[in-house]
Amino acid sequence: MRSPISILATALVTLSTPALAETADTTPQSPFAAPTLIQFDGPTDATTPTLSTQSRATLSGTANWTGFYAGGQIGFANLDTNISNSDDDVIGGLVLGYDYDFGQWVLGGGIDYDFADLDAGGTTTVEEIFRLKLRGGYKIGKGLLYGTGGYANADTNNRGDDDGWFIGGGYDYMISDSFSLGGEVLYHEFDNFNSTGTDIEATTVQLRATFRF
Repeated sequence: MRSPISILATALVTLSTPALAETADTTPQSPFAAPTLIQFDGPTDATTPTLSTQSRATLSGTANWTGFYAGGQIGFANLDTNISNSDDDVIGGLVLGYDYDFGQWVLGGGIDYDFADLDAGGTTTVEEIFRLKLRGGYKIGKGLLYGTGGYANADTNNRGDDDGWFIGGGYDYMISDSFSLGGEVLYHEFDNFNSTGTDIEATTVQLRATFRF
């Protein structure tokens, strides 16, 4: 008959055998440790910011003003003379010109032809104004802020025509690659108009629409 100690030892060996079998490593051990591979998982959140080598888009694009343009303009004119005569009326006409874009600055020239009906005293009215102009401006996004000036000629109904000058400024905005809208203010002066002793001053404020090609 087996002793209680022998039975207990046999039971302990029996119970521990499966555990030892599960944890035993039968793979031959190498004297060198296996290298550990370190991996970094990419961000899984779509809102996580990422770095990019692409340049950041500008807040507003710029326009290329190089090329010919043609269009129309309309607005109001105020005319004064040295004989205490003043008149306000609608004025409008056609524009044609060419600009060259230097990058940040734009230089160009053009012609304007306006129809008018401005009282210049007595029975005399200014019926037409013709301009040869230079303009130079600074680009602001898709807009162009510019100054302008040049030669002007005014034609009347009964006193012929005479030469003068004008100066002013304006702002154009490029709606598309081929269309722009803007506004312009010009001051004109015609001294001793056609040797009549009458000095004529005129200020015009007009909206402009031009097709560029």
